[in-house]
Amino acid sequence: MFLNNNLLEIYHKYHEGRLAHAYLLETNNIPKLIDDLKELIKAINCPLDYQDNCRKCNLCNLITKNNLPSLIIIEPDGTSIKKTQIESLKISFETKPIYSKYNTYIIKNAEKLNGSSANAMLKFVEEPTDGIIGFFITDNKDVIIPTIKSRCQSLVIMYESDNLLDKLNITEEELTNYLIIIKEYLTKIDNNELFSNKELILSKLSERKEIETMFKIIFEIYYNYFLKGLNKNYNIELLSNYQMNVNNQKIIQKLNIISKFLQDLRYNVNIELLLDKFVIEMRSNYG
Repeated sequence: MFLNNNLLEIYHKYHEGRLAHAYLLETNNIPKLIDDLKELIKAINCPLDYQDNCRKCNLCNLITKNNLPSLIIIEPDGTSIKKTQIESLKISFETKPIYSKYNTYIIKNAEKLNGSSANAMLKFVEEPTDGIIGFFITDNKDVIIPTIKSRCQSLVIMYESDNLLDKLNITEEELTNYLIIIKEYLTKIDNNELFSNKELILSKLSERKEIETMFKIIFEIYYNYFLKGLNKNYNIELLSNYQMNVNNQKIIQKLNIISKFLQDLRYNVNIELLLDKFVIEMRSNYG
């Protein structure tokens, strides 16, 4: 789905009723970001409270097949995005959507808007219409026309290598050792067992960097369970080490808890207290 933290943030803004009308997203992987955006658009618009892999509603199926009339993806026609493409978009969005809550447009390689198309687009974002959301995608936001950039909420969404060992800079043996600890740790959390973080974690991982690596692996476990629920490609070997049966909405909540822990870990806080807080928050979101 859209497990990049910034896309999760947009999803939560939707639930809070605080969606921006336009977003400028800089990324190092445009095709992957567009795929993730489609999942985000499904979650925002699905009439069945989208979770796991929605197979019942026609809307999500139309998005998957690029056939939803209220989702328009514009990409360069030749070397640039033409004014006629923007004018066509504006005409298409003059009426309210039939199937979805929002009319949504994605401008792929937005840095290739030419002078006339950028001006036409500027009028579109200067006077936003309710029920329309736009995403400008680029690999270099510095070359986006300033007048458009200033009217968008800017986010940077970067993707790392799919190889977990490369991402964490650890060996296969080190990963195996981490997974042994993680399996016992998560099992005790899920089963509401009493245990000491000091004995279970800190006696084995004394360095702050080791704790950080462990929780990055925990994040990857939940991340891949999320992908599995969506019938996406996932790391089968990683999931074989720990079994869970939690819906994707709960997994999103847990991923946010893990992300917050990793952020807090960067500061000079008491790790044992931070671990205790983590256990409490994970248990409160279980099931």
